[in-house]
Amino acid sequence: MPVADDSLSAPSTVTPPPSPGRSQEAFALLAAVQVVLVLAITMLSVALPTIRTELGLSVAQLTLVSAAYGLSFGGLLLLGGRIADLYGRRRVFVAGTALFGLASAVGGFAPDVTTLLTARLVQGAGAAFAAPAAMALAVSLHHAPRARARAMGIWGALAPLGAAVGTLVSGAAIVWFSWRWTFLVPTLVAVVTVLLAPRLLPRDAGTPAEGKVDVLGAVLATAGLSLLGYGLVHAAETSWTSAAVTVPSVLGTALLAAFALVERRAPDPLLPPGFLASRRRATALWAVLIASAGTATVFFLLSLHFQQVAGLSPLRTSAAFLPFTVVLLAVGPLGGRLVARLGSRTVIATGLSLAAAGLLLLGRLDDHSTYAGPVLAGLVLLPAGIALVFSAATITMLDDLPAEQAGLAGGVVNTALETGPTVGLAVLASLAASHTSGLSGGATARTAAEASGYAFAFTTAGVVFAVSALSAVLLLRGRSRIAP
Repeated sequence: MPVADDSLSAPSTVTPPPSPGRSQEAFALLAAVQVVLVLAITMLSVALPTIRTELGLSVAQLTLVSAAYGLSFGGLLLLGGRIADLYGRRRVFVAGTALFGLASAVGGFAPDVTTLLTARLVQGAGAAFAAPAAMALAVSLHHAPRARARAMGIWGALAPLGAAVGTLVSGAAIVWFSWRWTFLVPTLVAVVTVLLAPRLLPRDAGTPAEGKVDVLGAVLATAGLSLLGYGLVHAAETSWTSAAVTVPSVLGTALLAAFALVERRAPDPLLPPGFLASRRRATALWAVLIASAGTATVFFLLSLHFQQVAGLSPLRTSAAFLPFTVVLLAVGPLGGRLVARLGSRTVIATGLSLAAAGLLLLGRLDDHSTYAGPVLAGLVLLPAGIALVFSAATITMLDDLPAEQAGLAGGVVNTALETGPTVGLAVLASLAASHTSGLSGGATARTAAEASGYAFAFTTAGVVFAVSALSAVLLLRGRSRIAP
């Protein structure tokens, strides 16, 4: 059954889309920002040991530096999406990007851990307002359903691409310059965007949309997501029963439960209760969440394996992920076209299956594994599947969604993108550490035990992806193809 032509038409807070040529330039600008917003998550990953030495950080401080951006980004996304819908997508996008760029510049010159942490938190806050608005603007640039689906298919593949590029930038900066230079990329992109946005992006309408910000809901969602994320970050490095994990996790969960109750009664809820009632939308959101979790886990654990077990330098570690990036670039643009031909159910299920195969291949890892074998095969199959999942799931999330909720959809999708890595790393890194600990206490060498732990985590993730592929086949029924 075809999608109605007006299901994702230009929202009331923006003017009609620009000419085709200008639309392509505008989409390229928005896409560049989306890549950089995700790049900022991983851009310090390879550099963390160097940052710890230079600034004299404790393990806890280093963990906060790594997680600070994601905590504020994920916690504020729902609010950012709602504000974009109410007060104008271009206005909120430019303001969020400017704040992101300013904080990036400060981070590059941070003389101590306090300044660096503050910069990363503010960076995430700016990203939380820019990302939902960017997605809503990208939707508004295309009227025809098929053109819109192709654009959203490309958009969906930008997140894993940003994560991959962030790792490459981190490794290159450490070898040739300094970790501080990693902040140069987001700063420059933000400056260029702020200068070009008034010329390329559709103008906001003269009056804001009807409605108001759900302040109580925003406070509960932000505090709940941030506390839960903070607890899960610590779960990757300490016991799940420790106070550092249980206290913030329980408080965060309680606040999110209160948020759900408040939203049921709020006149203008931050997240309308019926938004995720759609089986198709909820399934697509789960696919986004586990795809982002799988991507983050592979980058984190394989980076450790390459450097600690295989003995690769930071630059060679970054280069090892080049096939991942190349495959993303090749497969990402195909997602929207495949959904138009085959339907979102087929594409999402296929993507999850390919990703499962890639993870299971990585699950064969040991301390004697060579790169040109299951590792390389896994780094080819996994991104192919991830690109298809992100592309098709993004299209499905927007299917039949009222135009005035495009910013909300951007906030929800990006929240899943941010929550997935936190949950995935907490669970899978803990499994890897527990498995390694159980082996290293015996006759198994430490490097062999570590490799086995990483392999166990990859295998577990592969099983989750395989089960999710089957679930997608069963749950993603109904509308899935796009009319011309």
